[in-house]
Amino acid sequence: MLLIESFRRFPVQDITSGIMTAAQDAPRRFQLSYWDAAIIEASRAMGCTQILSEDLSDGQDYGGVLVTNPFAKQ
Repeated sequence: MLLIESFRRFPVQDITSGIMTAAQDAPRRFQLSYWDAAIIEASRAMGCTQILSEDLSDGQDYGGVLVTNPFAKQ
């Protein structure tokens, strides 16, 4: 139960038809998989301007959402 309670501190974005539509358009625009695009578009819907990912290109700006690889050497 403690694990579940600790995750409730973080906001969660529901998948909406707007997010799904944007995620379908993003792969052509940014050369991404649908699932990576869905993460970016859900982040955008929540007002995030930066996401952490070791899978996406470090420093890449996806239309106002910047990707930072937390494991990249500085």
